[in-house]
Amino acid sequence: MKYAIPLAIVMALGLSACDRPAPTPIVVTPAPVPGPAGPQGAPGDQGARGNSGEQGMTGDQGNQGNTGYTGAQGTQGKTGENGTTIVVVPPAE
Repeated sequence: MKYAIPLAIVMALGLSACDRPAPTPIVVTPAPVPGPAGPQGAPGDQGARGNSGEQGMTGDQGNQGNTGYTGAQGTQGKTGENGTTIVVVPPAE
């Protein structure tokens, strides 16, 4: 107990020596606020004409079509007349 008071005084002096100064506050400057938009600028120059494209490749041949349907049976023709004869005469030379 005879060392309690001197120990308390030494501890108080030791702790008071460790006090740090308060840090300096950082001042934040406000960001600038954008104003109204300005007038529209002049139109730009027209661009250069592009190059012509290359000719495309020839396409593949198409598929062959399906076979058509068979036609309908025709009607029977007229019967010839009786009694007429046709004579074929060769041309004269």
